[in-house]
Amino acid sequence: MIFADALLARRLEAAEAANARGCSTGEGAAVLEVAGGCAIFVGADSPLTQAVGLGLNGPVRETEIGAMEAFFRSRGARVVVDLCPLADPGLLQALAERGYRVTEFNNVLVKRLAGAEIGLTPRVRRALAGEDDLWSHTVGCGFFEQRELTTEEMDVGRAIFAMPGALCYLAASENGHPAGAAALSVRDGLAVLFADSTIAQFRRGGLHRELISARLYEGLARGCDLAMASTAPGSASQRNYERLGFEVVYTKILLVG
Repeated sequence: MIFADALLARRLEAAEAANARGCSTGEGAAVLEVAGGCAIFVGADSPLTQAVGLGLNGPVRETEIGAMEAFFRSRGARVVVDLCPLADPGLLQALAERGYRVTEFNNVLVKRLAGAEIGLTPRVRRALAGEDDLWSHTVGCGFFEQRELTTEEMDVGRAIFAMPGALCYLAASENGHPAGAAALSVRDGLAVLFADSTIAQFRRGGLHRELISARLYEGLARGCDLAMASTAPGSASQRNYERLGFEVVYTKILLVG
């Protein structure tokens, strides 16, 4: 069992914040370092636009919350805070007093990699340079559950593909068509598995488990001692991660103001 203390939370949330910063390289993107974490703007309606890692190094001042709100609102975006339960308790109280509401829960899962046994991944390969649109379309089709994607929806995947240090993966169906995709980053010995997506018609065929395993192999090869991922509570994704030895260490809330 992994004990979810403040030290572990800081390590996990620092990796999430680093990923968020890495997605902010496109035109119009911006980053605000605030309250021990960061606020990221990628686009007014982008799911990547949010604040991450706040309040893990002590109390957050009202002026910092105000600066974060101004950062988002001046760019036409709603204020979204991805809040870790081990953040300073005063931050949640301050956000509640400002009228923030909970819109989503996400479980953070962790797996120790030392001595890990990992399954075969014959249907998964690394995406190649120049396959940014192929990877983005595959991710988007699974995430948005539609075959036709807008430019804004494609841009979510493109931002991840272009992230410094990101390793992107594609999974193929039996006839060789792209059926799933995922990404990995390595942050201070921590393998961060994210952007998991399987197109609806190809689900329940083991592709997601292969995508997880392929990234665990890479994490081991790069000397990581831990791997982490985030999923919706009770989802098929969580089940697949738990089957491969991950355990839930805490649940985060998404707050919108």
